[in-house]
Amino acid sequence: MEFKDYYTTLGVAKNASQEEIQRAYRKLARKYHPDVNKTSDAEETFKDVGEAYEVLKDPDKRAKYDRYGAAWKAAQQGGGTPPPGYEDVWFDVGGTDDFKFSDNSGFSSFFEQLFGAAAGQRGPARGRRHAGGRTQSWAWNQPGADREARLALTLEEAAHGGEREISLSGPTAGEIKTYMVRIPKGVRPGQSIRLAGQGEPGVGNASPGDLYLNVELLSHATFRLEGRDLYTTVPVTPWEAALGAEVTLPTLDRAVHVKIPAGSSSGRKIRLKGKGFPDAKSGAGDLYAEISIRVPEVLSVEEKKLFEQLAEVSKFAPRPTRYEKK
Repeated sequence: MEFKDYYTTLGVAKNASQEEIQRAYRKLARKYHPDVNKTSDAEETFKDVGEAYEVLKDPDKRAKYDRYGAAWKAAQQGGGTPPPGYEDVWFDVGGTDDFKFSDNSGFSSFFEQLFGAAAGQRGPARGRRHAGGRTQSWAWNQPGADREARLALTLEEAAHGGEREISLSGPTAGEIKTYMVRIPKGVRPGQSIRLAGQGEPGVGNASPGDLYLNVELLSHATFRLEGRDLYTTVPVTPWEAALGAEVTLPTLDRAVHVKIPAGSSSGRKIRLKGKGFPDAKSGAGDLYAEISIRVPEVLSVEEKKLFEQLAEVSKFAPRPTRYEKK
C-alpha cells in the first residue's frame, strides 16, 4: 500500500494546528485548481491536496493516520479492507477537456466543501457536471487565500500599543496598499495581528482571505525582553558598589530611583516588580537591573594616589590565595 505523506503535501509540520492546516489547504487549492493552473501536473496535485486536507482536518482520521500510516483507512473501518465504490466527477472548465477524478476515499465531500455544493456552504460552484449523459450548469465560489507579512515594532510600540500606518504589496502584482494597523497593548514577538478581508480576493461571491501581520521586535539599546520580564544593566562606580548609593534607572514608562545595596558586586540583580513588559491577562512582568561595576579608564593624579592608598590598607582578597604566585 502506497504511503502518502499528507503533511508534506500541504507543506505543514506534523504538529500543525487546524488553523495552519486550513490556511495551507486554501492556498494550495487555489494555486492548483484546474481553472487557474494549466500546468500538466496541476490536476494531480489539486487532487492530492484535497485528499490530504480531507484526512488532516478530521481529528479522528488524523489520529488514525498518525498512528497507522498507509493502513489508516483499514483502521478507520475497524480493520477491514477499504470498501469498493468509486465516484467519478468531471469538470468542463472554459470549454477545455474534461478532468476526471476517481477515488475511493470519499473525495466528493472535498468538492462539496471547496465549491459549496452542500447545504449551508458559502455558495454553489460554477462549471459543468456530467450526470446521466446530460450536462448541468452550476456555479462555484472559493474563499480567498490568507496572506502573511512581517511587522517589525520597537519595544515601546509593542508595550504601549497604538496605531501604525504601514504599506505592503497588495494581492495584485505591483500593487502597494496602505493599512492603518491597530497594535494591541503588550503584543509579543511570534504573535500575529489579523486584518480581516485583506488577503487574496475570493472567486465568485466568496469572501476574501485575511492578512496576518507576524510581529517581530527590533533590538533595543537598553532592554532585553524574555517572556514578560525585561533585563537591563545598571553601571555603578566602585565606591557606589562598596558604600551603597541611589541611582536613576530608566523603565518603559519613566525613570525611577533605585537603591544600590552596600557591598554589591558585578552581576547582582535588583528586581523591580511590575516594571516589566505589560500583559493584559497575567499582568506586567518584572524588570531586572544587573549591576556592572565600572572604573575610570584614565585616573587623575589624586585618584591614582587614593587607589594606591586603598590598595595598601585593604585586606580584601577577591581571589583564593592558592592561586597567587609564590
